[in-house]
Amino acid sequence: MASAYAEAATGGSSGEPAGNALGRLQAVLGQLGRVVVAFSGGADSALVAAVATNLLGSAQVLCATAVSPSLAPEDRSHCAALAAEWGLRWVAVTTSELEDPAYVRNDLDRCYHCKRELMDVLVPLAESERATVLLGVNLDDLNDHRPGQKAAAERGAVFPLVEAGLDKATVRKVSQALGLRTWDRPAAACLASRVPHGTPVSLVVLAKVAAAESSLRRLGFSALRVRHYGDAARIELPLGDLDRALEIRDEIVRALRNAGYRYVTLDLEGLRSGNLSRTAAAEIDMST
Repeated sequence: MASAYAEAATGGSSGEPAGNALGRLQAVLGQLGRVVVAFSGGADSALVAAVATNLLGSAQVLCATAVSPSLAPEDRSHCAALAAEWGLRWVAVTTSELEDPAYVRNDLDRCYHCKRELMDVLVPLAESERATVLLGVNLDDLNDHRPGQKAAAERGAVFPLVEAGLDKATVRKVSQALGLRTWDRPAAACLASRVPHGTPVSLVVLAKVAAAESSLRRLGFSALRVRHYGDAARIELPLGDLDRALEIRDEIVRALRNAGYRYVTLDLEGLRSGNLSRTAAAEIDMST
C-alpha cells in the first residue's frame, strides 16, 4: 500500500485534488501524535485509520470499534477484517447505550447520548494511550442534524477530515486513489437509526432489524435500510435495485417474516440516509 500513498501524494491517477486533500489530511494528523480512532469501518473512519497508521505508525494509532446491540454483526466482522488486511492496531470495545434511559427514549437527540457513551469508553482508553480521540466526521456531516458531533467535541474529540476540508466525495476520491476497498462502501449508521424517533429502542427491536437486514444482504443487496414500524418493515433500497426486489419479492417477504415482521413494504422513493431524522425534524418545525 506504500506505493499507493506515494502515487496519491503526487496526484496519481485521480488527479491533483486527491493528492492535495491527502496532503492536508496528513498535515492535520501529523500534528496530533498518538491517536485513538473511532473505527466504524465506513469510508470516513477507514480513511482516517489507514492514513494515520501509515503516517504515524501502528504503535501510535489505536483503532477502536464500539460493539453493542446497535452494531450490525457484519459491521463488526468487516472492521476486524480491515484491521487484519491493513495492519491496524485494533480493539473492539463494549458500549452500553441501552442502559441510558435518554438513549432508549429515542428523541431527536438520541445520537448525542450514543456518542456520549462512546466517549465515556474512548476517553479513558485515550488517556491510557496518552492520545487524542479522532472521529471520521466529514464536511458534509456538518450540514445535517448530528447531535453526536456535539457530544464528541465536548469531550475533546478531533475531526481531522473536517479540519483538512474533506467532504464525502473527496473522502471517496482519496480512498480510491489509495486503493482502499472502503472507497465506495455504502453509507451506514447504527441499527437504532432504523427506529422512528419516539419509538423506544430496545434489544428486541435492534435484533429484529439486524436479522431483517442480514437476510437482505444474503439475498444480494448491499446498500439498504429496514425501517422498523412495529409489525411492519419498510425496506429502502437504491432505485436501481427496486426491479430486482420486485422480481424476488416472495423471497424477501419470507425472509423478513422469519425476522419477525408481519407486514413487508418497499419504499418506492428508494434509499435515503438519515430519512427518519429529517422527517422528525420537519414535523417538529411544522408544529412550532
